[in-house]
Amino acid sequence: MTTDEVLDQLRARGSDKLRAQSMARGVGGEQFGVMMGDIRKLAKAIKKDHALAMELWATEVLEARLLAILIMDIKELTPDALDNLVRSNTQTPVSDWLNNYIVKAHPEKEALRLKWMASKTPIAARAGWSLTAERIEKSPDGLDLLALLARIEAELADADELPKWTMNVALANIGINHPNLRERATAIGNKLGVYRDYPTPKGCTSPFAPLWIGEMVRRQTPLP
Repeated sequence: MTTDEVLDQLRARGSDKLRAQSMARGVGGEQFGVMMGDIRKLAKAIKKDHALAMELWATEVLEARLLAILIMDIKELTPDALDNLVRSNTQTPVSDWLNNYIVKAHPEKEALRLKWMASKTPIAARAGWSLTAERIEKSPDGLDLLALLARIEAELADADELPKWTMNVALANIGINHPNLRERATAIGNKLGVYRDYPTPKGCTSPFAPLWIGEMVRRQTPLP
């Protein structure tokens, strides 16, 4: 399947309503309004095709980049190539899929995490904090959690919106997974008030860190 054929299929599956909803959420750039399930079905039909993935990425179309992530071959991505992919995008759905499906599975992700945590580029910092949030939860040995809390306290409120979200995830993960630091993480969340008034659908957990921490800890507590 060629790039033009893929774009034709994505365009045919597009919806003006979904595109408008996406743009209303602040996702900019060219997009067709394709449902995520349709993108996954197309990826399943194509299977792995790294060359096609890179051509689709180059189009800068939202859905084409999401599809590219699902069909690219992680073994073909050097750390520099992955760094370039991360930095060449500003659409948050693309960033999050790239982080979840590719970056977190890359063998050099720790070196990239350290590089991105020191970056002044907002989209790279978003990826760095995403990896840090994962380490806080799954493999915290070697992390200076107190230093991370101090940095979050100093930077979160005024952070660019791109890294702010994943930095907040890191704060919540410290409180959820490290009982000895739970009070400190909760206090920082209350002090800064980031996402305190975030519109949260009924039945969903608020991203406001104190509420998020409290709800997840409650779920972890065995019933009497």
